Amino acid sequence: MSTTTTSLPATGREIQLAARPVGWPTDADFRLAEAPVPGLAEGQVLVRNLFISVDPYMRGRMNDVESYSAPFALDAPMEGGAVGEVIASRSADRAVGDVVVHFLGWREYAVVDAAATSIADTSLAPASAFLGALGMTGLTAYAGLTEVAAFQPGDTVFVSGAAGAVGSLVGQIAKASGAKRVIGSAGSDAKVARLLELGFDAAFNYHDGPVKDQLRQAAPEGIDVYFDNVGGDHLEAAIAVMKPGGRIALCGAIAQYNSTEAPAAPRNLATAIGKQLTLRGFLVGSYRHLAGEFAQKMAGWLSSGTVRFDETVVEGLENAPQAFIDMLKGANTGKMVVRVG
Repeated sequence: MSTTTTSLPATGREIQLAARPVGWPTDADFRLAEAPVPGLAEGQVLVRNLFISVDPYMRGRMNDVESYSAPFALDAPMEGGAVGEVIASRSADRAVGDVVVHFLGWREYAVVDAAATSIADTSLAPASAFLGALGMTGLTAYAGLTEVAAFQPGDTVFVSGAAGAVGSLVGQIAKASGAKRVIGSAGSDAKVARLLELGFDAAFNYHDGPVKDQLRQAAPEGIDVYFDNVGGDHLEAAIAVMKPGGRIALCGAIAQYNSTEAPAAPRNLATAIGKQLTLRGFLVGSYRHLAGEFAQKMAGWLSSGTVRFDETVVEGLENAPQAFIDMLKGANTGKMVVRVG
């Protein structure tokens, strides 16, 4: 099958990694470039990206170190989640006009194997939601809470980075699933207020005092589950306040992604022995088997208003590097996405 629009682009803009950041990334670490748009092979589609995702894990891929995912190449476009419209197709499975999710973000146009795309049903939610609540972000929240942390109805749940893309969904999913109490931490009073609007039972600004003290006040009976997006003093606090047999899902450690020194905390890890705690790191790619179950539940929660999602939208591909830097500094509420054009 071969379908196409009448006029296809010869070139497109892309964001390349110009240098490997040391500490916090800067604008000088990125480059806006014009590159040829390749022709389509059989089974491929050409996608005009509508939105791209900027995510904390991308910071790790900017370093030339061994990790669970290969580092970004210098002087080449970076990768990441994207949603866009098919404007040419050589696949029987994808037609011009389809809105699809794929992994070749940070560029205007992407040539992608059709098999590496998934359809975004925009009758359920706007296209950008498939990078957030209905995408890998949402699956991360769902899998981390329900399977990694083995959530049970009646649990008291603490979420760090709770106003971010993943954290805000974790708290709402926990409430929808029967949590006794859900507590979130965030970096501003406005974000704390938003968490309470989203149904969190308690929330605190981690700038207002020691995390451990604020968490004890919010959860005087202790916590059963901690969903960790931050690491450092938040993880130390959660270990201190956890009930015996508590479970921790280690999703991220944004507090140390840009640090050039070893983290100072947690200093109380030995406490996990006596309390018989479970600390389990995870990558969402290992939980794709939950995607169907998650999609069905999330569609229902969104339709009923049980779960709501926030987006911070930055306009223009050229502003993607600054959006990424701002996201690392906590400038976003909910999912940070870039509208390509």
